Amino acid sequence: MINMTTDNEILDAHKINHGKIEMVPKVMLESKQDLSIHYTPGVAVVCNAIKNDRDLVYEYTNKGNLVGIISDGTRILGLGKIGPEAGLPVMEGKSVLFKRFGGVDAIPMCIGTTDEEEIIKFVENISPTLGGINIEDIESPKSFRIVDKLTEKLDIPVLHDDQQGTAMVILAGIINSLKLANKDIKKVKFVINGAGSAGMGVVRLLKYAGINNIIVIDTHGSIYKGRTEGMNEYKEEIADCTNPKKEKVDLKEAVKGADILIGLSKPNVFTEDLIKSMADKPIVFALANPVPEIDYETAKKAGAFIVATGRSDTPNQVNNLLGFPGIMRGLLDARAKKVTYSIIYNAALALADAVGDKLSVDYILPTLENHSESTKMFEKIAYAVAETAVNEDNSKIKDINLIKKEISRNMERNVNLHKNRII
Repeated sequence: MINMTTDNEILDAHKINHGKIEMVPKVMLESKQDLSIHYTPGVAVVCNAIKNDRDLVYEYTNKGNLVGIISDGTRILGLGKIGPEAGLPVMEGKSVLFKRFGGVDAIPMCIGTTDEEEIIKFVENISPTLGGINIEDIESPKSFRIVDKLTEKLDIPVLHDDQQGTAMVILAGIINSLKLANKDIKKVKFVINGAGSAGMGVVRLLKYAGINNIIVIDTHGSIYKGRTEGMNEYKEEIADCTNPKKEKVDLKEAVKGADILIGLSKPNVFTEDLIKSMADKPIVFALANPVPEIDYETAKKAGAFIVATGRSDTPNQVNNLLGFPGIMRGLLDARAKKVTYSIIYNAALALADAVGDKLSVDYILPTLENHSESTKMFEKIAYAVAETAVNEDNSKIKDINLIKKEISRNMERNVNLHKNRII
Protein backbone atom coordinates (compact mmCIF):
# COMPACT_ATOMS: atom_id res chain seq x y z
CA MET A 1 0.00 0.00 0.00
CA ILE A 2 1.23 3.50 -0.82
CA ASN A 3 1.45 5.61 2.34
CA MET A 4 0.45 9.03 0.99
CA THR A 5 0.87 10.73 4.37
CA THR A 6 1.16 9.89 8.04
CA ASP A 7 -1.74 9.37 10.45
CA ASN A 8 -0.76 12.51 12.36
CA GLU A 9 -0.74 14.58 9.18
CA ILE A 10 -4.23 13.29 8.33
CA LEU A 11 -5.49 14.19 11.81
CA ASP A 12 -3.88 17.64 11.61
CA ALA A 13 -5.47 18.30 8.20
CA HIS A 14 -8.90 17.63 9.69
CA LYS A 15 -8.22 19.51 12.90
CA ILE A 16 -7.00 22.76 11.38
CA ASN A 17 -10.36 23.43 9.68
CA HIS A 18 -12.54 21.55 12.18
CA GLY A 19 -13.71 19.18 9.46
CA LYS A 20 -14.21 19.51 5.72
CA ILE A 21 -17.41 21.52 5.15
CA GLU A 22 -19.14 24.77 6.06
CA MET A 23 -22.31 26.60 5.03
CA VAL A 24 -21.85 29.71 2.86
CA PRO A 25 -24.67 32.10 1.87
CA LYS A 26 -25.56 32.76 -1.77
CA VAL A 27 -26.58 36.36 -1.04
CA MET A 28 -24.78 39.22 0.65
CA LEU A 29 -26.38 41.26 3.44
CA GLU A 30 -24.77 44.67 3.11
CA SER A 31 -27.67 47.07 3.63
CA LYS A 32 -31.04 47.47 5.32
CA GLN A 33 -32.68 46.77 1.97
CA ASP A 34 -30.84 43.43 1.70
CA LEU A 35 -32.12 42.52 5.16
CA SER A 36 -35.66 43.55 4.32
CA ILE A 37 -35.64 41.46 1.12
CA HIS A 38 -33.99 38.30 2.38
CA TYR A 39 -35.24 38.35 5.96
CA THR A 40 -38.07 40.29 7.53
CA PRO A 41 -40.43 41.64 6.27
CA GLY A 42 -39.71 40.54 2.67
CA VAL A 43 -39.33 36.84 3.37
CA ALA A 44 -43.03 36.69 4.34
CA VAL A 45 -43.92 37.34 0.70
CA VAL A 46 -42.00 34.23 -0.27
CA CYS A 47 -43.57 32.20 2.54
CA ASN A 48 -47.07 33.12 1.38
CA ALA A 49 -46.26 32.30 -2.23
CA ILE A 50 -45.09 28.81 -1.22
CA LYS A 51 -48.11 28.38 1.08
CA ASN A 52 -50.36 28.93 -1.96
CA ASP A 53 -48.29 26.69 -4.25
CA ARG A 54 -45.96 24.26 -2.48
CA ASP A 55 -44.05 23.46 -5.69
CA LEU A 56 -42.69 27.00 -5.60
CA VAL A 57 -40.40 25.85 -2.78
CA TYR A 58 -38.13 24.60 -5.59
CA GLU A 59 -38.04 28.05 -7.16
CA TYR A 60 -37.57 30.19 -4.06
CA THR A 61 -35.38 28.02 -1.80
CA ASN A 62 -32.41 25.67 -2.06
CA LYS A 63 -34.57 22.56 -1.61
CA GLY A 64 -34.01 21.50 -5.22
CA ASN A 65 -30.24 21.33 -4.73
CA LEU A 66 -30.11 20.00 -1.18
CA VAL A 67 -29.43 16.37 -0.28
CA GLY A 68 -29.40 14.73 3.15
CA ILE A 69 -26.70 12.08 3.65
CA ILE A 70 -28.23 9.70 6.18
CA SER A 71 -26.16 7.23 8.21
CA ASP A 72 -26.56 5.50 11.55
CA GLY A 73 -22.89 4.54 11.81
CA THR A 74 -23.48 0.78 11.57
CA ARG A 75 -21.34 0.02 8.49
CA ILE A 76 -18.77 2.75 8.02
CA LEU A 77 -16.32 1.84 5.23
CA GLY A 78 -14.56 -1.35 6.29
CA LEU A 79 -14.59 -0.25 9.92
CA GLY A 80 -18.01 -1.65 10.73
CA LYS A 81 -20.30 -0.44 13.51
CA ILE A 82 -18.36 2.51 14.89
CA GLY A 83 -21.25 4.90 15.63
CA PRO A 84 -22.62 8.13 14.15
CA GLU A 85 -19.93 10.44 15.54
CA ALA A 86 -17.11 8.30 14.14
CA GLY A 87 -18.95 8.10 10.82
CA LEU A 88 -19.25 11.88 10.50
CA PRO A 89 -15.84 12.41 8.80
CA VAL A 90 -16.92 10.03 6.03
CA MET A 91 -20.22 11.82 5.49
CA GLU A 92 -18.47 15.19 5.46
CA GLY A 93 -16.16 13.79 2.79
CA LYS A 94 -19.16 12.62 0.78
CA SER A 95 -20.59 16.14 1.02
CA VAL A 96 -17.37 17.57 -0.42
CA LEU A 97 -17.52 15.11 -3.33
CA PHE A 98 -21.16 15.92 -4.10
CA LYS A 99 -20.28 19.62 -4.24
CA ARG A 100 -16.94 19.33 -6.01
CA PHE A 101 -18.09 17.10 -8.84
CA GLY A 102 -21.85 17.67 -9.12
CA GLY A 103 -22.52 21.10 -7.64
CA VAL A 104 -24.88 19.42 -5.16
CA ASP A 105 -25.25 20.79 -1.64
CA ALA A 106 -25.24 17.83 0.74
CA ILE A 107 -25.66 17.82 4.52
CA PRO A 108 -24.25 14.99 6.67
CA MET A 109 -26.90 13.63 9.02
CA CYS A 110 -25.39 10.98 11.28
CA ILE A 111 -28.28 10.07 13.54
CA GLY A 112 -28.39 8.63 17.06
CA THR A 113 -30.59 5.63 16.41
CA THR A 114 -30.11 2.28 14.70
CA ASP A 115 -33.81 1.44 14.79
CA GLU A 116 -35.15 0.92 11.28
CA GLU A 117 -38.55 2.51 11.84
CA GLU A 118 -37.06 5.50 13.67
CA ILE A 119 -34.67 6.13 10.78
CA ILE A 120 -37.52 5.97 8.28
CA LYS A 121 -39.61 8.34 10.38
CA PHE A 122 -36.70 10.76 10.78
CA VAL A 123 -36.13 10.93 7.02
CA GLU A 124 -39.85 11.36 6.36
CA ASN A 125 -39.98 14.26 8.82
CA ILE A 126 -37.04 16.15 7.31
CA SER A 127 -37.96 15.47 3.67
CA PRO A 128 -39.80 18.82 3.15
CA THR A 129 -36.40 20.55 3.38
CA LEU A 130 -34.60 18.24 0.95
CA GLY A 131 -34.60 17.61 -2.79
CA GLY A 132 -33.05 14.17 -2.40
CA ILE A 133 -31.82 11.55 0.08
CA ASN A 134 -28.57 9.58 0.04
CA ILE A 135 -28.57 6.53 2.32
CA GLU A 136 -24.98 5.80 3.28
CA ASP A 137 -23.16 3.16 5.33
CA ILE A 138 -26.15 1.55 7.03
CA GLU A 139 -25.83 -2.18 7.63
CA SER A 140 -27.67 -4.60 5.37
CA PRO A 141 -30.30 -5.98 5.04
CA LYS A 142 -31.72 -3.10 7.12
CA SER A 143 -30.49 -0.59 4.56
CA PHE A 144 -32.49 -2.32 1.78
CA ARG A 145 -35.72 -2.13 3.76
CA ILE A 146 -35.12 1.52 4.64
CA VAL A 147 -34.50 2.46 1.00
CA ASP A 148 -37.45 0.45 -0.31
CA LYS A 149 -39.86 1.90 2.25
CA LEU A 150 -38.66 5.48 1.80
CA THR A 151 -38.87 5.14 -1.98
CA GLU A 152 -42.48 4.07 -1.55
CA LYS A 153 -43.37 6.84 0.90
CA LEU A 154 -41.56 9.93 -0.43
CA ASP A 155 -41.90 12.00 -3.59
CA ILE A 156 -38.18 12.83 -3.70
CA PRO A 157 -35.45 10.43 -4.89
CA VAL A 158 -33.74 8.11 -2.39
CA LEU A 159 -30.35 6.99 -3.64
CA HIS A 160 -28.59 4.10 -1.91
CA ASP A 161 -25.09 4.74 -3.16
CA ASP A 162 -23.57 1.60 -1.63
CA GLN A 163 -26.10 -0.39 -3.63
CA GLN A 164 -27.17 1.55 -6.73
CA GLY A 165 -24.19 3.84 -7.22
CA THR A 166 -21.65 1.04 -6.90
CA ALA A 167 -23.68 -1.22 -9.20
CA MET A 168 -23.85 1.52 -11.84
CA VAL A 169 -20.06 1.94 -11.97
CA ILE A 170 -19.46 -1.83 -11.96
CA LEU A 171 -21.85 -2.33 -14.88
CA ALA A 172 -20.16 0.45 -16.87
CA GLY A 173 -16.81 -1.26 -16.32
CA ILE A 174 -18.23 -4.65 -17.28
CA ILE A 175 -19.76 -3.26 -20.49
CA ASN A 176 -16.41 -1.86 -21.60
CA SER A 177 -14.49 -4.96 -20.48
CA LEU A 178 -16.76 -7.22 -22.52
CA LYS A 179 -16.39 -4.92 -25.51
CA LEU A 180 -12.63 -5.44 -25.36
CA ALA A 181 -13.04 -9.20 -24.82
CA ASN A 182 -15.55 -9.36 -27.70
CA LYS A 183 -18.13 -11.16 -25.55
CA ASP A 184 -21.92 -10.76 -25.31
CA ILE A 185 -23.09 -9.70 -21.85
CA LYS A 186 -26.14 -11.98 -22.14
CA LYS A 187 -24.02 -15.04 -22.93
CA VAL A 188 -21.36 -14.81 -20.23
CA LYS A 189 -21.29 -16.33 -16.77
CA PHE A 190 -21.05 -14.04 -13.75
CA VAL A 191 -19.87 -15.00 -10.27
CA ILE A 192 -20.37 -12.44 -7.51
CA ASN A 193 -18.61 -13.02 -4.20
CA GLY A 194 -20.55 -11.02 -1.58
CA ALA A 195 -24.26 -10.53 -0.98
CA GLY A 196 -24.26 -7.22 0.86
CA SER A 197 -25.50 -3.85 -0.39
CA ALA A 198 -23.22 -3.72 -3.43
CA GLY A 199 -23.86 -7.37 -4.35
CA MET A 200 -27.61 -6.84 -4.13
CA GLY A 201 -27.32 -3.74 -6.29
CA VAL A 202 -25.34 -5.54 -8.99
CA VAL A 203 -27.82 -8.43 -9.06
CA ARG A 204 -30.80 -6.07 -9.37
CA LEU A 205 -29.12 -4.11 -12.15
CA LEU A 206 -28.11 -7.24 -14.08
CA LYS A 207 -31.64 -8.56 -13.62
CA TYR A 208 -32.99 -5.33 -15.13
CA ALA A 209 -30.63 -5.88 -18.07
CA GLY A 210 -32.15 -9.35 -18.61
CA ILE A 211 -29.23 -11.39 -17.28
CA ASN A 212 -29.66 -14.39 -14.97
CA ASN A 213 -26.54 -16.52 -15.59
CA ILE A 214 -25.19 -15.40 -12.24
CA ILE A 215 -24.05 -17.28 -9.15
CA VAL A 216 -23.82 -15.27 -5.93
CA ILE A 217 -21.61 -16.57 -3.14
CA ASP A 218 -21.90 -15.60 0.53
CA THR A 219 -20.34 -17.07 3.66
CA HIS A 220 -22.54 -20.18 3.31
CA GLY A 221 -21.70 -20.83 -0.34
CA SER A 222 -23.89 -20.33 -3.39
CA ILE A 223 -27.32 -18.78 -3.01
CA TYR A 224 -30.03 -20.85 -4.66
CA LYS A 225 -33.78 -21.30 -4.59
CA GLY A 226 -34.67 -23.47 -1.63
CA ARG A 227 -31.60 -22.74 0.50
CA THR A 228 -32.49 -22.19 4.15
CA GLU A 229 -29.18 -21.43 5.84
CA GLY A 230 -28.34 -17.75 6.33
CA MET A 231 -31.21 -16.49 4.21
CA ASN A 232 -33.31 -13.30 4.45
CA GLU A 233 -35.89 -11.67 2.19
CA TYR A 234 -33.21 -10.04 0.04
CA LYS A 235 -31.20 -13.21 -0.40
CA GLU A 236 -34.50 -14.86 -1.37
CA GLU A 237 -34.78 -12.17 -4.05
CA ILE A 238 -31.26 -13.06 -5.23
CA ALA A 239 -32.20 -16.77 -5.29
CA ASP A 240 -35.25 -16.01 -7.44
CA CYS A 241 -33.28 -14.38 -10.26
CA THR A 242 -29.86 -16.08 -10.20
CA ASN A 243 -28.34 -19.58 -10.25
CA PRO A 244 -30.98 -21.07 -12.58
CA LYS A 245 -29.52 -24.57 -12.17
CA LYS A 246 -29.65 -24.29 -8.34
CA GLU A 247 -25.99 -25.20 -8.07
CA LYS A 248 -24.90 -25.92 -4.49
CA VAL A 249 -21.25 -24.94 -4.79
CA ASP A 250 -18.50 -23.04 -3.03
CA LEU A 251 -16.51 -20.19 -4.58
CA LYS A 252 -13.89 -22.50 -6.08
CA GLU A 253 -16.48 -24.61 -7.89
CA ALA A 254 -18.62 -21.64 -8.93
CA VAL A 255 -15.73 -19.83 -10.62
CA LYS A 256 -14.85 -22.70 -12.97
CA GLY A 257 -15.61 -21.55 -16.51
CA ALA A 258 -16.86 -18.14 -15.38
CA ASP A 259 -16.22 -15.15 -17.64
CA ILE A 260 -16.58 -12.49 -14.94
CA LEU A 261 -15.67 -12.65 -11.26
CA ILE A 262 -16.79 -9.74 -9.09
CA GLY A 263 -15.47 -9.49 -5.55
CA LEU A 264 -17.49 -7.45 -3.07
CA SER A 265 -16.26 -9.26 0.02
CA LYS A 266 -12.96 -9.23 1.90
CA PRO A 267 -9.19 -9.17 1.25
CA ASN A 268 -7.17 -11.95 -0.31
CA VAL A 269 -9.91 -14.52 -0.93
CA PHE A 270 -9.19 -14.91 -4.69
CA THR A 271 -6.22 -17.08 -5.61
CA GLU A 272 -4.22 -17.51 -8.81
CA ASP A 273 -5.76 -20.97 -9.23
CA LEU A 274 -9.25 -19.42 -9.15
CA ILE A 275 -8.33 -17.06 -11.99
CA LYS A 276 -6.72 -19.86 -13.98
CA SER A 277 -9.93 -21.91 -13.77
CA MET A 278 -12.03 -19.22 -15.43
CA ALA A 279 -13.03 -19.01 -19.10
CA ASP A 280 -10.90 -17.49 -21.86
CA LYS A 281 -10.09 -13.79 -21.31
CA PRO A 282 -11.26 -13.73 -17.69
CA ILE A 283 -12.46 -10.42 -16.24
CA VAL A 284 -11.78 -9.90 -12.53
CA PHE A 285 -13.21 -7.07 -10.45
CA ALA A 286 -11.60 -7.36 -6.98
CA LEU A 287 -13.31 -4.51 -5.16
CA ALA A 288 -12.75 -5.05 -1.45
CA ASN A 289 -11.25 -1.87 -0.02
CA PRO A 290 -8.56 -0.94 0.77
CA VAL A 291 -7.12 -4.44 0.25
CA PRO A 292 -8.73 -6.28 -2.69
CA GLU A 293 -9.63 -9.95 -2.96
CA ILE A 294 -6.53 -10.33 -5.15
CA ASP A 295 -4.02 -7.66 -6.05
CA TYR A 296 -3.74 -6.35 -9.60
CA GLU A 297 -0.31 -7.79 -10.40
CA THR A 298 -1.11 -11.28 -9.07
CA ALA A 299 -4.38 -11.45 -11.01
CA LYS A 300 -2.68 -10.38 -14.24
CA LYS A 301 0.09 -12.91 -13.65
CA ALA A 302 -2.59 -15.61 -13.26
CA GLY A 303 -3.92 -14.74 -16.71
CA ALA A 304 -6.70 -12.24 -16.09
CA PHE A 305 -7.52 -10.31 -19.25
CA ILE A 306 -8.83 -7.29 -17.34
CA VAL A 307 -8.40 -6.54 -13.64
CA ALA A 308 -10.19 -3.77 -11.76
CA THR A 309 -9.93 -2.84 -8.09
CA GLY A 310 -11.18 -0.09 -5.83
CA ARG A 311 -7.68 1.34 -5.49
CA SER A 312 -6.29 4.45 -7.16
CA ASP A 313 -2.71 3.15 -7.40
CA THR A 314 -3.45 0.51 -10.05
CA PRO A 315 -5.30 0.73 -13.41
CA ASN A 316 -9.10 0.46 -13.66
CA GLN A 317 -10.28 1.91 -10.38
CA VAL A 318 -13.96 1.12 -9.77
CA ASN A 319 -15.15 3.91 -7.50
CA ASN A 320 -18.75 5.00 -7.00
CA LEU A 321 -17.48 8.59 -7.12
CA LEU A 322 -17.71 8.13 -10.90
CA GLY A 323 -21.47 7.83 -10.53
CA PHE A 324 -23.26 9.52 -7.66
CA PRO A 325 -22.52 13.22 -8.40
CA GLY A 326 -23.93 12.92 -11.92
CA ILE A 327 -26.79 10.67 -10.89
CA MET A 328 -27.91 13.09 -8.17
CA ARG A 329 -27.46 16.13 -10.42
CA GLY A 330 -29.84 14.58 -12.94
CA LEU A 331 -32.33 13.47 -10.30
CA LEU A 332 -32.47 16.92 -8.70
CA ASP A 333 -32.76 18.96 -11.88
CA ALA A 334 -35.45 16.67 -13.28
CA ARG A 335 -37.16 16.76 -9.88
CA ALA A 336 -37.39 13.00 -10.14
CA LYS A 337 -39.70 11.30 -7.67
CA LYS A 338 -37.73 8.07 -7.25
CA VAL A 339 -34.61 6.20 -8.26
CA THR A 340 -35.37 3.33 -10.64
CA TYR A 341 -33.12 0.69 -12.14
CA SER A 342 -33.82 2.07 -15.61
CA ILE A 343 -32.23 5.30 -14.38
CA ILE A 344 -29.21 3.46 -12.96
CA TYR A 345 -28.87 1.34 -16.13
CA ASN A 346 -28.89 4.32 -18.48
CA ALA A 347 -26.47 6.16 -16.21
CA ALA A 348 -24.13 3.15 -16.54
CA LEU A 349 -24.38 3.29 -20.33
CA ALA A 350 -23.50 7.00 -20.24
CA LEU A 351 -20.50 6.36 -18.00
CA ALA A 352 -19.25 3.51 -20.21
CA ASP A 353 -19.60 5.70 -23.29
CA ALA A 354 -17.65 8.54 -21.66
CA VAL A 355 -14.40 6.53 -22.01
CA GLY A 356 -14.52 7.12 -25.77
CA ASP A 357 -11.48 6.19 -27.83
CA LYS A 358 -9.28 5.86 -24.75
CA LEU A 359 -10.75 2.40 -24.06
CA SER A 360 -8.09 -0.24 -23.35
CA VAL A 361 -7.49 -3.16 -20.97
CA ASP A 362 -5.95 -0.69 -18.52
CA TYR A 363 -8.55 2.06 -19.06
CA ILE A 364 -12.08 0.69 -18.88
CA LEU A 365 -13.51 3.63 -16.90
CA PRO A 366 -12.85 7.37 -16.94
CA THR A 367 -10.57 8.91 -14.35
CA LEU A 368 -11.02 12.26 -12.60
CA GLU A 369 -7.61 13.75 -13.31
CA ASN A 370 -8.93 16.39 -15.74
CA HIS A 371 -11.62 18.63 -14.21
CA SER A 372 -12.98 19.76 -17.59
CA GLU A 373 -13.34 16.17 -18.83
CA SER A 374 -14.88 14.95 -15.57
CA THR A 375 -17.41 17.81 -15.65
CA LYS A 376 -18.48 16.72 -19.14
CA MET A 377 -18.74 13.12 -17.93
CA PHE A 378 -20.96 13.98 -14.96
CA GLU A 379 -23.08 16.22 -17.19
CA LYS A 380 -23.49 13.33 -19.63
CA ILE A 381 -24.60 11.03 -16.80
CA ALA A 382 -27.01 13.68 -15.48
CA TYR A 383 -28.56 14.06 -18.95
CA ALA A 384 -29.11 10.29 -19.18
CA VAL A 385 -30.71 10.21 -15.72
CA ALA A 386 -33.01 13.15 -16.51
CA GLU A 387 -34.05 11.76 -19.90
CA THR A 388 -34.93 8.43 -18.33
CA ALA A 389 -36.93 10.09 -15.55
CA VAL A 390 -38.92 12.13 -18.07
CA ASN A 391 -39.51 9.15 -20.37
CA GLU A 392 -40.86 6.99 -17.53
CA ASP A 393 -43.10 9.80 -16.21
CA ASN A 394 -40.98 9.96 -13.06
CA SER A 395 -40.18 13.67 -13.30
CA LYS A 396 -42.03 16.71 -11.99
CA ILE A 397 -40.65 18.65 -14.97
CA LYS A 398 -41.69 17.35 -18.39
CA ASP A 399 -39.54 19.50 -20.71
CA ILE A 400 -36.23 17.65 -21.15
CA ASN A 401 -34.62 20.62 -22.90
CA LEU A 402 -35.43 22.82 -19.92
CA ILE A 403 -33.92 20.23 -17.58
CA LYS A 404 -30.76 19.94 -19.67
CA LYS A 405 -30.30 23.70 -19.61
CA GLU A 406 -30.62 23.62 -15.81
CA ILE A 407 -28.08 20.79 -15.55
CA SER A 408 -25.63 22.69 -17.74
CA ARG A 409 -26.19 25.89 -15.79
CA ASN A 410 -25.55 24.17 -12.47
CA MET A 411 -22.44 22.39 -13.74
CA GLU A 412 -21.07 25.62 -15.25
CA ARG A 413 -21.72 27.49 -12.00
CA ASN A 414 -19.89 24.75 -10.13
CA VAL A 415 -16.89 25.01 -12.47
CA ASN A 416 -16.76 28.77 -11.87
CA LEU A 417 -16.89 28.24 -8.10
CA HIS A 418 -13.98 25.84 -8.44
CA LYS A 419 -11.98 28.30 -10.56
CA ASN A 420 -12.52 30.96 -7.93
CA ARG A 421 -11.35 28.45 -5.31
CA ILE A 422 -14.58 28.60 -3.36
CA ILE A 423 -14.64 24.80 -3.59
